[in-house]
Amino acid sequence: MISNFRNFAKSPWALAIIGLIAVSFVIVGNEADIFASLGPRHVIKAGDRSLSQQEFRADFDKVRENYQQQTGAPVTVEDLVGQNIHVRYLEGKTQELAFQNWAHRVGIRPGKELILKQIRQIPAFFNQITGQFDQEAYRTVLQGEGMTPADLEQDLRDQYAWNHYGASLYAAARVPRIYGAVLANSALERRDGRWFVVTQEMAGTTPAPTDAQLTAFMNENEAQLRRPETRVASIVLFDTPPGQAAEISEEAIQERFEFRKDSLSIPERRSFTVYPAANAEAAQRISTALKAGQNPGVQPTPYSETPRSAVPDPAVAAAVFGLAQPGVSDPVQARVGFAVVQVTTILPGQPATLEGVREAIVQELRREAATGEEFQRVERYEAARNRGLSMEQAVEEVGARILTLPAFTEQGVRADGSQINAPPQIFATAWRLPEGGVSDVIDAGQGQYFVLRLDQIRPAAMPPLDDVREILVREWTARENSRRLNAKAEELAARVRAGEDIAEVARSVGATLITRENTLQDQETQEAIGGGVLQGLFGQTKGQVFVQPASQTAFAVGVVDDIRPSDATMVAPIAERVRPRITQDLVSSLGDGAIRWTQVNSGASYDVALARQALGLPAQAPAAPAGAPAGPR
Repeated sequence: MISNFRNFAKSPWALAIIGLIAVSFVIVGNEADIFASLGPRHVIKAGDRSLSQQEFRADFDKVRENYQQQTGAPVTVEDLVGQNIHVRYLEGKTQELAFQNWAHRVGIRPGKELILKQIRQIPAFFNQITGQFDQEAYRTVLQGEGMTPADLEQDLRDQYAWNHYGASLYAAARVPRIYGAVLANSALERRDGRWFVVTQEMAGTTPAPTDAQLTAFMNENEAQLRRPETRVASIVLFDTPPGQAAEISEEAIQERFEFRKDSLSIPERRSFTVYPAANAEAAQRISTALKAGQNPGVQPTPYSETPRSAVPDPAVAAAVFGLAQPGVSDPVQARVGFAVVQVTTILPGQPATLEGVREAIVQELRREAATGEEFQRVERYEAARNRGLSMEQAVEEVGARILTLPAFTEQGVRADGSQINAPPQIFATAWRLPEGGVSDVIDAGQGQYFVLRLDQIRPAAMPPLDDVREILVREWTARENSRRLNAKAEELAARVRAGEDIAEVARSVGATLITRENTLQDQETQEAIGGGVLQGLFGQTKGQVFVQPASQTAFAVGVVDDIRPSDATMVAPIAERVRPRITQDLVSSLGDGAIRWTQVNSGASYDVALARQALGLPAQAPAAPAGAPAGPR
């Protein structure tokens, strides 16, 4: 039996079977890794809807182009990412795809005829001479926008679904007339009332607190007063000390200027307008009309003070910068269709001069020299430490310096609540080291290096009473005075509730009784008598007593004498006017809730790291540089 098995193991059949088994183990054991590398990587996934990295990049390029057209200035992808535009786009697009996925699943799908009807209403798709739908113009215009007919039709289907859902939601959610009537009746109702103001002087003030009372108050507010654990650390800085900038030779300045002269020069810029055309004949008509000072009837694309390198189409750029003076070009064969350009302004280029950029070049060379010296100090420091020198000895040998930071929390906050401007690695390292421990050289990015020594750990604790006495006395006194004031107001209100006339109660404490009739619940009344009194007048029924704050240091005690109902003839028209607004607010709230529900229902999510990679950026944003004396340079 064993010999037969050995003979089989040496045969080609056995080798083939073993190979299949090995492949099956690879597929089963690494299924996620193998299949994850196949197909597009989705930046957004919402059920059956998704957005690939390529699609996201194309969409974001359009966002950038629109931004440039609105601002009239060039903008880079890094500029937009720095403003978090990419995340806001991802959030909005995720909601959109989640709704589209849900709408398709539940059957909100417009018919083909509706889509064709919408396409035939777009003027750009029609022949300007015959007035007939032009299939070639249809494809050309879409190609110029980076779209296919299928893309446009899908966009229209999605838009129809959203409009249909919104219209049905509005129709179903239209509020009854009684909603508007209630609001109108409340707005036109008038009330009569009397009240007086109870001041702190009437209630009396609280004596100064004792230490025992302050200690008890501290214990009541321990969560707010307890100081978190802090740490004191010293950091080694390897940068060049202020005032010791490297001397830069004239030869180095001249060499760098020659190397960068072209990039430092300002190129020629032109302001112009591009008129697109579907074919050469249409382009010739546009050119003739422009040269005659007539409106060609075509939607143009303007460019303001644009260099040649920023014009996306090389043929258009050649036409723009080929004109010797402002004017209109002949028809141009562009990447997509034809075009005519009209140049309005020419700004000559300005070549860079050494004297004009000398200071910038000197600063650039000094920064490079400082970076090189800093890195050399780091290498010499590590060599000194490897020889057995202490941190202080190594720092002195290499010419670095030590800076002691004030006590800070794990988040880098000082005792006064201000933030230490330093790389986050400093705070993370301080919480990893034992007291007295010294870290290795840590690269904080952006050419920053530091070494940290943890000097002291200060455990979390309550502050001494004397350190917070002033604020405790102020807060405790305010609380106790408020309690006295509230108790006095309730005492006087109880007398009114018991049947004593409010005028007599007011006179007993030396207060002035205020009487007001036909009071409306509006902004003008609120400003005149205060929000607290207005709430008291309209928050009670006839004959009831109210106690409301009149200010931060006073209470109002009052009674509602009469309620005058609104005029029905005035309520009806107002109710109808406010009804659409109430409906709109309700629909907006329901729509927002529906969008959030479709996101959950579709399992919608987006991946910022994949989005950054699609834009040619690192998956993770780099840490912000410190840039302040409190941290490494």
